Amino acid sequence: MTLAFEAPRIQEVVGSLSRKMLINGEWVDAASGSTFDSVNPATEEVLASVAHGQAEDADRAVRAARAAFEDGSAWRKMPHGQRGRIIHKLGDLILDHLEEFALLESLDNGKPFAVAKAADVPLAADMFHYMSGWTTKIEGSTLPISAHDPDAYLGFTLREPVRVAAQIIPWNFPLLMAAWKVAPALAAGCTIVLKPAEQTPLSALLLGELAMQAGLPPGVLNIVTGFGDAGAALAAHPDVDKVAFTGSTEVGKQIVQAAAGNLKKVTLELGGKSPNVVYADADIEKAIAGSANAIFFNQGECCVAGSRLYVEESVYDQVVEGVAEQARNIKVGNGLDESTMMGPLVSSEQFDRVTGYITSGRDEGANIIGGERVGDKGYFVAPTILTGTREEMKAVQEEIFGPVVAAAPFNADRDILPTANNTNFGLGAGVFTRDIGKAYRTARRLRAGTVWVNTWNVFDATLPFGGYKESGWGREMGQAVFNNYMETKTVITDLS
Repeated sequence: MTLAFEAPRIQEVVGSLSRKMLINGEWVDAASGSTFDSVNPATEEVLASVAHGQAEDADRAVRAARAAFEDGSAWRKMPHGQRGRIIHKLGDLILDHLEEFALLESLDNGKPFAVAKAADVPLAADMFHYMSGWTTKIEGSTLPISAHDPDAYLGFTLREPVRVAAQIIPWNFPLLMAAWKVAPALAAGCTIVLKPAEQTPLSALLLGELAMQAGLPPGVLNIVTGFGDAGAALAAHPDVDKVAFTGSTEVGKQIVQAAAGNLKKVTLELGGKSPNVVYADADIEKAIAGSANAIFFNQGECCVAGSRLYVEESVYDQVVEGVAEQARNIKVGNGLDESTMMGPLVSSEQFDRVTGYITSGRDEGANIIGGERVGDKGYFVAPTILTGTREEMKAVQEEIFGPVVAAAPFNADRDILPTANNTNFGLGAGVFTRDIGKAYRTARRLRAGTVWVNTWNVFDATLPFGGYKESGWGREMGQAVFNNYMETKTVITDLS
């Protein structure tokens, strides 16, 4: 095994991080003094002990964010161009620390270092760079008066920050999900309390350090490390004006209930069970590679994973065998091994969940290709294909969040789209075909917030992302994200 980093460098990067919470520009211990362990899922060894933030710590962070926002504060009165330069500088600093971030993502989450270095970290930096330009481009409108003398009244709108935003992020893309939340909220002029997932807190702590270096005033970005109780305290806090959550649909529903106390604004990016439709007229080699990428990228720990594969009968065997061959060629191992293509699942809990679904599929009559544990240490599962599936199977209906795809054929005379849409989720979907008209019609009818045509897993800071149905509310990225963090105020002036 050829490691991207040797032990002394790993110890240097992890050891240099603060293990405390960032509140009001200072690194502080939890009020209780307690800590929790962050574990390397490849080795099952403890990486670091981190401050265990709870409700009291969430309250401290919210109060700091509120004070940082109030009229007269450095952040609220800062010229928009200067705010944009700080956000852009944070993107630059992320790139300056490219290898450190990639190392932390690999150690904490398990993903291959090479993937984090090539994708997660540059995309996170690009999010800050892109959003930095919006600080001077968020505009109101002057509106013509329709029912009154237009010379008597002036009507216009202002776009104003929603104020204090609590942001709760998942463990599958720790840095990138933080960037998706933090960058637009800063561009909008909000102040933030960020709660990273308890499984993967380390990259958020480095992000906090760099945010202060970039020049964010104290209290603008606060970071509370902890478990679900800290997130629940933020969602229910009366001085939080907005909560943005990415995670499971089950927890998303709890967030909505907790936010009802003061009717805070809520955006949710939740689960998925994305259908991938492959027609017989597709470029089969492209469809095979794209379908494998759709489900096996990031260990299948993707909310948009193409976990339901529907293939036209005449090419079904060819496509399934091609995806199976791709799966057999995926090197599963420690993310720091330079030859690794797929790392471990993030935790023992996730390992048990994924293998439980594989067992369920077998018990319900599916054929299993792959599915075995890899090695005897770490949370490694081989890429898995279920064939001979039926729509009512648990593994077909429920989100697995691992490298497991359920494949089924469909007849050319049958409309597959009602089946593809037969899910409570609607986050992602895909279609492979050479027929542009068929691609357009299929994309139109798929009930999902993102539809990929002849590709998968292409994201960009300019492209809105979010779900239909139980996959969530609102959109991340692009101009659309500012609907999450801005209020519209209408001003009417009597000119007489």
